[in-house]
Amino acid sequence: MRLRSALAAVLGAGVLIVTTAASASAAAGQFRYDYVTVEGYEASGFLNSPPNGQCLNLPGVGEDNPQPGHAPKNRTDAWATVFTDANCEGNSFTLRPHTGGASERLKLRSVVFN
Repeated sequence: MRLRSALAAVLGAGVLIVTTAASASAAAGQFRYDYVTVEGYEASGFLNSPPNGQCLNLPGVGEDNPQPGHAPKNRTDAWATVFTDANCEGNSFTLRPHTGGASERLKLRSVVFN
């Protein structure tokens, strides 16, 4: 009977570790940026708790919009590398966690968090 209890405790701990590791794969916080819509309106875009290690093309500044995003603000707990082109291509700039930001002169279309 004790062997079953010990086995159940080990399995429970293993499930807890796997669950905790999976939730840690996202950058906690928010990444914000500004852009001009296709119609010419000022807008703000944001990503809440974005995944780590995955290239993200920013909504609103894709191929259908000739205007890139600008003035990014990294309020996540991970480093953010922004790129001038989609699919994390082109020139890049790194923003530190929590307080990283740049002026409207920095243009961007994609980002990856590390």
